[in-house]
Amino acid sequence: MRAGSAWLAAAALGVALSVTVRATSGGPQQAPAQPPPQPPVIEGHGGPPPPGQPAPATPQAPAPRPAGPGGQDGGRFPAQQRPKEDPELVQRGRGLFAGACGPCHGADARGGQLGGPNLLRSELALNDKAGELMFPVIKNGRPGTTMVATALPDPEIRAVIAFVHDLQAKIGGQGNPPPGQEVELNIVVGDAKAGEAYFGARCATCHSASGDLKGIATRAGQPKALQNLWVSGGRALARGGGGGPRPAGAPRALTTATVTLPSGEAVKGTLLRLDDFNVTIAQADGSQRTFRRAGDTPKIEIADPLEGHRILLGALTDADMHNVTAYLVTLK
Repeated sequence: MRAGSAWLAAAALGVALSVTVRATSGGPQQAPAQPPPQPPVIEGHGGPPPPGQPAPATPQAPAPRPAGPGGQDGGRFPAQQRPKEDPELVQRGRGLFAGACGPCHGADARGGQLGGPNLLRSELALNDKAGELMFPVIKNGRPGTTMVATALPDPEIRAVIAFVHDLQAKIGGQGNPPPGQEVELNIVVGDAKAGEAYFGARCATCHSASGDLKGIATRAGQPKALQNLWVSGGRALARGGGGGPRPAGAPRALTTATVTLPSGEAVKGTLLRLDDFNVTIAQADGSQRTFRRAGDTPKIEIADPLEGHRILLGALTDADMHNVTAYLVTLK
C-alpha cells in the first residue's frame, strides 16, 4: 500500500510539472530590449561613430597663415611672399621702368602698346625671387622676340626688378592692378638739344623735321602717344595698340615682298604670311597669291620699312628715348 501510494504521488507531481511547462511555453514571449535607433554614419559628414568605437576628437580650427618674410600678411602666391624691397630702390625703379620698359610693358606692367607681356601674370617674373630669372632677360634680351637687350647698367636693372617685385606684392588674386589711383606720368624729362642731335645722326636719313614729321607733336596729341609712335615706327597704331587714332601722315608700317618665280616673273605685294613652306602676298588690286616654297625657290625679297626701328631698339638707351621725345614735342 505504501509503495503504491508513493508511486501515485510521484506521477501526480510529474503531471503538474508538465502542465506548468506547457502553459509557460505557450504564452506570448516578450521581445528583448533594443538600443535606440542611431542615424546612419556618413564618412566625412560628422555623423556619430559605429557602436563600440570611440567618438572622434573635435577638429581644431586651422592656424592662421603666418605672415610672409617681408612682413606681408600671408600672401597667396610666392610673388607676394618675398621680402619687402627698399622703398628708395622701388621709387628709382619706377622711373626707370616707365621710360625703358613702359612702352612695351605699360606703366603699370600690365602690357603696353608695343605688345610686351603683362608682368603681373608672367610666369618668369612671378617665379623670380631675387633677380635670378629676370636679370638675365633684361640685360641680354630674348633672341627671336621683341625683348631686346637693355643698355641700363646693372644697378638700374636691379632697381627695375625691385619695382616689379613691389608691384607683384600688391596684386590681387587674378593679376589685378595694384590699389591706388592711376597716376599720369610726365615723360617729357629729356634734353631737347641732345635729342635733336641724336635725331640728326640716327633718324634723319629716313625722316625730316620739316617734312613727314612736321607738326608731329600736334598730330600725336599726348607726349606718351608721341613716344610710342616714334619708338615703334607706327606699328603700335597700325595693329590697334590702343594709342588713339592714327595721326595724319603717320607711317603704316606695311612690309612688302617681291616673289621672283623660276620663269623670271616677279610678283610684288604686301606680305601677309611667310613660313618655310609658303609665302602669301596681297596685290594692289586686293587679290591674294600664295606660292609654295622649296628651299630658296622662289626668290623672295623683303622690304620692311620698320627694320631701322627694330635695329634702333637694340641700341636705344633710356636717356636717348627721353631726349628724342623732348625734341619731337617741340615739332608742333
